[in-house]
Amino acid sequence: MKKLLITIAAIFVACTGTKQKPADEKVPVTVARVEQKNVPMQIRAIGSVQPVSTVAIRCLVGGELTRVLFREGDDVRRGQMLFTIDSRPYASALLQAQANLARDEANQRNAESEAARYATLVKKDYVTKEDYERMTAGNEASKATVAADKAAVENARLQLEYCSIASPIDGRTGSLMVHAGNVVQANATSPLVVINQVTPVYVQFSIPETQLDQLRARGGLGVPVSALPQGGGTTIASGKLTFIDNAVDTTTGTIVLKALFSNENRALWPGSYVTVAVTLQQRPNAVVVPSQAVQTGQRGQYVYVVKQDTSVEMRPVKVAESVDQQAIIDSGVTPGETVVTDGQLRLTPKSHVDVKNAL
Repeated sequence: MKKLLITIAAIFVACTGTKQKPADEKVPVTVARVEQKNVPMQIRAIGSVQPVSTVAIRCLVGGELTRVLFREGDDVRRGQMLFTIDSRPYASALLQAQANLARDEANQRNAESEAARYATLVKKDYVTKEDYERMTAGNEASKATVAADKAAVENARLQLEYCSIASPIDGRTGSLMVHAGNVVQANATSPLVVINQVTPVYVQFSIPETQLDQLRARGGLGVPVSALPQGGGTTIASGKLTFIDNAVDTTTGTIVLKALFSNENRALWPGSYVTVAVTLQQRPNAVVVPSQAVQTGQRGQYVYVVKQDTSVEMRPVKVAESVDQQAIIDSGVTPGETVVTDGQLRLTPKSHVDVKNAL
């Protein structure tokens, strides 16, 4: 009986003893500070890099390609010699044309002398008028023959000059299509090489017609344009808007623009794609938070603000617009406050947080 009483007493003590309340679990989150700074208002689009000039080098005379004076991918200057074609046939043609000119010039001098002599004789009636006119016509024909010979000499000289092919622009060469020793044809379909001017370069892009008025209101041509990697990141080149197309594409509702970049560091390469940011104006003293901090609920947009005691407050905010992964806040938070950027799904207005990143 005594043992039974002891057992009952032990059970009673165990049932009525004070239980320890478990500590509240903290939700792991990452946070960011609300900032106040000048934010550029921009139009963003995807653009393609295009060379300012592209020249497909073709030969204007046919013959054997004797020399290639550059390597594929070389930078070349305007006037730099690129190719030479066997010039011997063209040099011979020039000599022949010059010989013909010399012969016909001699004939023309003789015809001119005869015409002058007959002009004196016809006045004295020593020759008939018909003989004089025949001599005069022969002199004129000789002059025409000399003029044709001079044109033939110039053409032969030009053909000889075409045997040396120089670069018409500063640029970078592409793949070499024909090598020394091959016979090339004048005005062939395939070029010998293509040269692209890569400093400077254009970036062509399109914007919706609804943004055209904003752009024109800020000055249109000459506004600053930045080029960024497609995946995001910092500016890799800066330029200015130089071209606005004269019509909107009715099928897409967009208009084509071009910006010119000096590209001295060769950060932009023809054919590649970049993100283009056209800066319309600066918004001073804007209150900004990372875009991922802003959540959308049944009552609109809100953020979780972290308090000093690690508790959170669900704060409604009014977002003016988003720029470069940042949300510009018109009302709801103040600079210096801390907002949650990741981990919001596990939060409630009574939650406490465990900050995983250092500010």
